[in-house]
Amino acid sequence: MAKDKVAILNRLRRIEGQVRGVSQMVSDDRYCIDILHQMQAIKAALARAESEILKDHAACCVSEAIASGDASEQRTKFNELIDLFDRVKR
Repeated sequence: MAKDKVAILNRLRRIEGQVRGVSQMVSDDRYCIDILHQMQAIKAALARAESEILKDHAACCVSEAIASGDASEQRTKFNELIDLFDRVKR
């Protein structure tokens, strides 16, 4: 994750700012639909960050396990991905 770490951290800081903004909107009794639009934007931004981290995991951790030839490590990485996708369905 080292090469994309700065970009991911910047994205997460922007999301953090968005969340603080929504909190302020609620405190200010802003129009519900405006708040919901901002929440949708936050969810989309989180999904993009999640996708980038997942791509990095596949490119580094999973590919290293495959290249290692260690069947146990390969199974571990495969099971991690299956568990992750399983949680998404819930």
